[in-house]
Amino acid sequence: MIVAAVGDTAYNIVLLLHLLTVMVALSPAFVHPLLRNQMRAADRTERQHLLINMAANLRRFYGPALIVTGLLGFALAGMSDKVHSMREAWLIASAVIWVAMNGVLHAVIMPALKSVRSGDARPSVERRTEQGWALITVMAIVQLALMIGQPGG
Repeated sequence: MIVAAVGDTAYNIVLLLHLLTVMVALSPAFVHPLLRNQMRAADRTERQHLLINMAANLRRFYGPALIVTGLLGFALAGMSDKVHSMREAWLIASAVIWVAMNGVLHAVIMPALKSVRSGDARPSVERRTEQGWALITVMAIVQLALMIGQPGG
């Protein structure tokens, strides 16, 4: 039973929510590096305070938004089964990338920021978060290209 189809009001609402959660989930990938660069001149305590706040926001907003983004994406795919099928290459690849993004977020970035919250101020910990966000940014760009181009669809 199809609740909505591509272009229907319900579909458009889910699409809007999907796009909004994408913006929330990926905002730290673009904003955090700028904040870290601005904080390089700050003392270690101020930098650590910033990273602690970043970790708190990651747990409260960005992590859940990334999860909801994917779930809404699956909902959109289900609502558009007359136009798209989850067997299409671009949807499968997008789902795999979403899982990988969550893996990087929850297995690399969050533990690194948790270490900072516990008082670990080693530069390698900050570097892990930077590399994790860079990887998520690249995956997001690939995923966006897949959704625009829809190869194999």
